[in-house]
Amino acid sequence: MADLSAFPVTRRWSVQDAAVLQLFSFPTPNGVKVSTMLEETGLPYEAHRVTLADADVRSPEFLSLNPNNKIPAILDPDGPDGRPLGLFESGAILIYLAEKTGRFGGTSRANRHEVHQWLMFQMGGVGPMFGQMGFFVKFAGARIEDPRPRERYVAEAARLLRVVEGALEGREWIAGDYSIADMALGPWLGALEFYGAKPLVGWDEAPNVQGYVRRFQERPAVRRASNIPPR
Repeated sequence: MADLSAFPVTRRWSVQDAAVLQLFSFPTPNGVKVSTMLEETGLPYEAHRVTLADADVRSPEFLSLNPNNKIPAILDPDGPDGRPLGLFESGAILIYLAEKTGRFGGTSRANRHEVHQWLMFQMGGVGPMFGQMGFFVKFAGARIEDPRPRERYVAEAARLLRVVEGALEGREWIAGDYSIADMALGPWLGALEFYGAKPLVGWDEAPNVQGYVRRFQERPAVRRASNIPPR
């Protein structure tokens, strides 16, 4: 059994079984990406609830695992060469878990690159832009009188939604078979409901996306992952 005591994060979030992967997360879209992958693969893991409060994400213990103070992060006692591995950034974690399990990373060498292409699209576009839009539509930014920030992010979110709508024409999943790209994209598209932004970005004109999100949210693993760790 691996000794995880050298990792300061385990001093604040106690490990019950040091033989299984440790997930440090909260059920936001970025957190749900990784819990979905773990639930889909059946890889044994422990989930530790790391709230978005500074007391958690800016604690010395969490920063020792993720200096960028964002969830999710993992600690795998059975990392490469059998050594423990700490890893942050949800996209990097998804790629790592796909390689570790041999699942959901692409059906061929060419398809693996297509999966990574859409994963990067989510990481670099959908996540940041939808998140900023949410800030200006639902949260503190909604009180700003200048309409330009809100208009900017709403317009970009609408554009990205149209990209996804076109890419899904004739497809059930974004890169062919169900993959880590869908696990990354699905939670963020679902967040449009939470932000109350569907009418703003043209949701009614995106039937392919509507069906895609329904298929994603109906998966048993996704349903379980949506509240891991429990709020």
